[in-house]
Amino acid sequence: MSVNLADVKILREKSGAGMLDCKNALASCGGDIDAAMDHLRKKGLAAAGKKAGRIAAEGLIHSVIADDQASGVLLEVNCETDFVAKTDQFHDLVDQLGRIVLENTPESPEALLAVETADGTVESLINSKVAVTGEKIQVRRFQTFVRDQGVVHAYIHGGGGIGVLLDLKLGRKDIREDEKITDLYQDLAMHVAASAPQYLNRDEVPQSIVSKELEIYREQLRQEGKKEEILDKIAQGKLNKFFQENCLLEQPFVKDGKVKIKELVQNVGKSLESEVEIAAFTRFVRGEGIEKRQDDFAEEVMAATQ
Repeated sequence: MSVNLADVKILREKSGAGMLDCKNALASCGGDIDAAMDHLRKKGLAAAGKKAGRIAAEGLIHSVIADDQASGVLLEVNCETDFVAKTDQFHDLVDQLGRIVLENTPESPEALLAVETADGTVESLINSKVAVTGEKIQVRRFQTFVRDQGVVHAYIHGGGGIGVLLDLKLGRKDIREDEKITDLYQDLAMHVAASAPQYLNRDEVPQSIVSKELEIYREQLRQEGKKEEILDKIAQGKLNKFFQENCLLEQPFVKDGKVKIKELVQNVGKSLESEVEIAAFTRFVRGEGIEKRQDDFAEEVMAATQ
């Protein structure tokens, strides 16, 4: 079948495989990018952790935390150019939108647009900035945490390129300002930014993901010539490694690889004689998953089409 060259580029960025391998995989899978990704992984030609469209849109990741640290919001607002994203006007707008989200707790970006402010709806507020900048501006997503007995903390990295919102549950309110707790939530947020966990623990991983990973591992092992009777045992070992790489509580702490995050949190709790628990976290990467198709790979395309 004929393969869309733009899809070849997307698959190449997502998988890290070569252009020709991506073209052949798409042809074998009827042009389905996700199926082609699985096909490449089974052939051992793609890395599991690669993702497409990491930085594909301009804008800002921003956070607003309540003064008492009992609630906070992380949001992504996109615009069309880096020039606008760096202006004070855009930064002020994003901060204002974050405060509106924190105060009104809308359920979605669409619901946010209808929220009334002193100057009209949020939609009219954004439109007024669009008229000035000449660019499309949109609130792509946001996450709000509320933790009465604990701490909500945010960390922004790379000038708004990556943002983390952390919900830390504490057994006692009086330890919220303890140095061990402040050090812990700062370390945890920076760890999440650096290590990009996908889930809090292995129980959060959907069974469909687990089943697909096991299927891929078995096929990889068959390609390596392993005997059928030992495939499940080895595949389970690979699955455990997947959990260690993708589940926050099982990841090695970035500052000390000998300690897992779960152990780090437990140790702080024991030292303070209080419950300390990561209740939830969110990590946003600016433009993550938004495809910006480019035409700067002519030589590779020519090689793939021959």
